Amino acid sequence: MLFFSRKNRPFELGPYPLERLRHNEKFLNIESERPKISRPIPKEPINPNTFSKAIAKYLEMFSDLGKVEPRPKKAPVPDDLALRTKDIKGAGYFLDAAQIGICNMVDNAWYKGVTPCNHTYAIVIAVRPGRTPETNNLAYDWVNGHEIASAELRAFEIAVALSEHVQWMGFNGTAHNHNNGDVDINRLSVMAGLNVRDGEALLNPFLGKSFALAAVTTNYELNVDKPLSASSKNGRGIGYWLGMGSAVPGIEWGRREKRATHLSAYPLETVKKVERPTTIILDDEVPQVPKRAEFFARAEAGDLGEKSRVERGRFAFKHPFAMSMVSLIKRMVPEQDGQVYKEKSIGYNDPGANAKALKSISYLLGSEMTGICEIPRYAWYSNRKDGSKIPYKHKYAVVMLVDQGYETMEGASGDDFISGAQSMRAYMRGAEIAGVMAEHLRSNGFSSRAQTNADSDVVHIPLVLWAGLGELSRIGELVLNPFIGPRLKTVVMTTNMPLEVDKPIDFGLQKFCSSCFKCARECPCNAISWGDKIMFNGYEMWKPDVERCTRYRLTNQKGLACGRCMKTCPLNKVVTWEGPLMTRVASWLGINARFLKPFIIPIAVWLDDWLGHGIRNPLKKWWLDLEIVDGNAVHPTKGVNERDLNLSHKIDPEKQKMAYYHANDMPPPNTKVPILVDRNKALKAKELVETPAEALLRTASGGKKPEHYIPTPPTKDIDSSAKDTESSWWGKN
Repeated sequence: MLFFSRKNRPFELGPYPLERLRHNEKFLNIESERPKISRPIPKEPINPNTFSKAIAKYLEMFSDLGKVEPRPKKAPVPDDLALRTKDIKGAGYFLDAAQIGICNMVDNAWYKGVTPCNHTYAIVIAVRPGRTPETNNLAYDWVNGHEIASAELRAFEIAVALSEHVQWMGFNGTAHNHNNGDVDINRLSVMAGLNVRDGEALLNPFLGKSFALAAVTTNYELNVDKPLSASSKNGRGIGYWLGMGSAVPGIEWGRREKRATHLSAYPLETVKKVERPTTIILDDEVPQVPKRAEFFARAEAGDLGEKSRVERGRFAFKHPFAMSMVSLIKRMVPEQDGQVYKEKSIGYNDPGANAKALKSISYLLGSEMTGICEIPRYAWYSNRKDGSKIPYKHKYAVVMLVDQGYETMEGASGDDFISGAQSMRAYMRGAEIAGVMAEHLRSNGFSSRAQTNADSDVVHIPLVLWAGLGELSRIGELVLNPFIGPRLKTVVMTTNMPLEVDKPIDFGLQKFCSSCFKCARECPCNAISWGDKIMFNGYEMWKPDVERCTRYRLTNQKGLACGRCMKTCPLNKVVTWEGPLMTRVASWLGINARFLKPFIIPIAVWLDDWLGHGIRNPLKKWWLDLEIVDGNAVHPTKGVNERDLNLSHKIDPEKQKMAYYHANDMPPPNTKVPILVDRNKALKAKELVETPAEALLRTASGGKKPEHYIPTPPTKDIDSSAKDTESSWWGKN
């Protein structure tokens, strides 16, 4: 209910209390006997504009996906249909479906003239549309009338991912929407227990008449839902508003509806603003780094040895559901940049109004929190993987956070077979959000580019700090947000549109992380520092052992990659109305009663452990444990990580071996041959680091920049026959 968490609600039930509604099976026969309908003529959008055209472009991009042949061998899925259904519905809700229903496929649900596939089931997805910006918001003219279209993009994206998930398990699956499908989705939504008919219209008990639909047809056998009773037209009773059954309470939905559209669901605007990030950044000393120096790129090039090189091509994708999102991500890479319309649209001279409008459409498309900053020099990568220079193309960065899913993380160990899918979900959604926004701005005459995990010309971490979305944490090269903690991935859109920038924030994280060692304690490879902050390449941070972390994530045989630090962080909580009352109170105190931190932090960390935060909740584990080996899904060959808390683990900071790869130890930005890491040298490089106090004293006295801050220059001798190090997964940069 309202004052309690969703801890006891099985994840596959979703955020709305569909299970509390009345059902009537007679509507199965009624819908089955309705005559077939012809394929509807695609409707032209009302008042089409550059935003609606961007939405339409991405819908069309996805239309050919989700229709490939299934894998040759069927996965060892359980005979228990309840477990299969739990996996499918859980996957859909994990991708932010509002509601999911399943029904048997009937002949009359295929359009006239369509040859029915051998599909016996339909999975129907409903998505809640975003809000229309206020009339005094520039985004109003962009969005008004196109809210359902943007929700249809989300619904179809979910359908494509589910269809490919089924295909990777060896079954047939096809994604459908109203414009690119072969089925009567409206009829299927009634049969699957999502909607009732209200004359010629459809009515959802919780969403009214405002929702988007998509569907997946399949031969994968599942449990089916029952149609709703006619008496279930309105599900918004007292139980809905109070969150009976631990569903998201209606009061939370209502609270979000009342927020201005340029504000997120979280009160980020209330957090203390500061002029600079809360960790020292020596702006003139931070080196620009080439993409070739990023450790996953180094693994791909062979710098970490053959095992890591091979695993780089599958480490985060070796589960059917994680793989289901790869084709969507790859499809969007070529569209991250594009031709700019020659003439700028008029009416965009106010940076504040522009920023407000972009934030509104970012939230409409699915951003969790959005901030804006100017791009500092060092946030640009110096070189692409092929060695070519990256120009300073844009002045501003629109930085967006995508939540990786609290409830799913609650069911996981952090390094089991869902971890990589959590990353893929965020990367997929982020690419979609930034891609649509950049396409829209280019059509209005402003050079803009989506900067995604698959292909980015900018380093995201400094941009997140300067855009006021978080502070650097003990986890190391990871920013924590005051409301969702470390449970995030980032996407950036860079642009030359004039924008008002945000300021960095200070919510006391440096003091908190100084006293909390939970992430270091729970790290399965001891890559997180137990010691104090140091200066590394011009940044003050708790520097992690990135090599050790990368190797573990790549070669984890009992799961996909790793997010153990995110799983166990005390700030990984739900602080809106669907979260526990005491969690909400504690969050408010942590942000607004800073003077209490010295007393609260030790108690909070102890209490976090005592309450079992960080252990796995079996009610939230919805996925099947499968591993893709040689192109087919099988039982995990080495088993599955099943970690909980490691309360007794502690390392003496003086004895912790940490490898530091300074800028002068980076590979040349243009080399295509392996440059094997020298760990012994990197361990000794610890002797070169300064404390923050030493660095400030040096710069104040006019001391020179340390030589190890100077990146390795390009090499003149390139082996042109060597294997190209551009990612085989994401395509060329």
